[in-house]
Amino acid sequence: MKKCLFTLLSLATLTLSAQTDGRLYNISEAISAERIKSDIKTLTEFGTRHTLSDTVSKRRGIGAARRWIKAEFEQISKDCGDCLEVFYQKNLVEKGTNERIVHDVEVVNVVAIKRGTKFPNRYILMSGDIDSRVSDPTDFTSDSPGANDNASGMAGTIEAARILSKYDFEQSVVFVGLSGEEQGLFGGKGLAEYAKAEGWDIIGILNNDMIGNIKGVDGYISNKDFRIFSEPVPVTESERNRRARRFYGGEVDGHSRQLARYVHRLTSTYITDLNPMMIYRLDRFGRGGHHRPFNDAGFAGIRIMEAHENYTQQHQDLRTEDGIKYGDTFEHVDFDYAAKLTAVNAITLASLGWAVPEPKRVAIGGIVEASAKLQWSAVEGADYYKVYWRDTTSPQWQHSRVIKDATELTLSGVVIDNFFFGVSAVSKSGHESLVVFPNAIAR
Repeated sequence: MKKCLFTLLSLATLTLSAQTDGRLYNISEAISAERIKSDIKTLTEFGTRHTLSDTVSKRRGIGAARRWIKAEFEQISKDCGDCLEVFYQKNLVEKGTNERIVHDVEVVNVVAIKRGTKFPNRYILMSGDIDSRVSDPTDFTSDSPGANDNASGMAGTIEAARILSKYDFEQSVVFVGLSGEEQGLFGGKGLAEYAKAEGWDIIGILNNDMIGNIKGVDGYISNKDFRIFSEPVPVTESERNRRARRFYGGEVDGHSRQLARYVHRLTSTYITDLNPMMIYRLDRFGRGGHHRPFNDAGFAGIRIMEAHENYTQQHQDLRTEDGIKYGDTFEHVDFDYAAKLTAVNAITLASLGWAVPEPKRVAIGGIVEASAKLQWSAVEGADYYKVYWRDTTSPQWQHSRVIKDATELTLSGVVIDNFFFGVSAVSKSGHESLVVFPNAIAR
């Protein structure tokens, strides 16, 4: 195994300018605000999409909505020569499972897979929620248009499928409409369990929940800001890993946080008129979203959403009080903004789809030395690797070095005690895997 030893002086000569791929600009620019607008309008016209609502009617209820979503995915697949595998994934949730399940219900997700050409069992997912609700979470008959929450995320997922279906990827890309979110995250739980049973190797899920509002309840208006929520470390980690972190660090370096950094970096490179905000929290304070069941199963997952919420339009009966119109209705959605956040998802899916797997093992050493030593497992298809480091208080990776034809590196003059480190693998097309924080000690 070839080794690399670099001093700070020689490292400085190997800093490469950031690579960009013109296809990602093309993907971003191809996202249509008008198509997203049309799809949101269609979804609101089902009256209610409550998880417990009508499943027989052709015009009203969640049954009609999910059949329309499946038909859209099937038409997209037809247009690309049957390139998508489209199916329902179902789970029965019984009455009394929680206080919001007032009768037995089959929670049905709509899934469309663009199968990878080289790593078909590795999956990167984009999700939106199908269901909607009003003030009373058990009211499954009243009108609940759910324009922003979450027809916006569902429409964005359909639009991303339209654009990305035109490309081939080495890793599988999945577009999914999840049900049962408002009743207890049942759709995500069911799909995560399905993925486990099928042996899916999930790179991560991008959960889109409310991507269309730009005016906050406080009156602040911005079509630039959006939030990326991510948990710090996996909830499924072992006790041994928890104990080790006390001595080696990594409190903010789990795979979900690395996925959030990946989205932040791509957005900052390719969609420069947006302000991605890394939020160091699983979700909004005390609340939850459909990435959480995947996190609970040990998978990486993040939530992408608007930065400025309007609570008069969330989970509200349609009404007017004191001159305020309550309810999640069509006229409150900013479709250009929803298109921008859809583009964030689409370029992330594409970049990870064109990437190679991340190194499984990253070892680090250099205790009581004036250098840091890293070793990592070779990755099939990798053209080269990138070693990253940053100040322990920095939210983003600050420094990186490219390593070709080697799986070891000694950073001479970089004191291990002062930084955090990570390693990614890069494909021949220049697309990176997620960064992996050291998970072993180099000997």
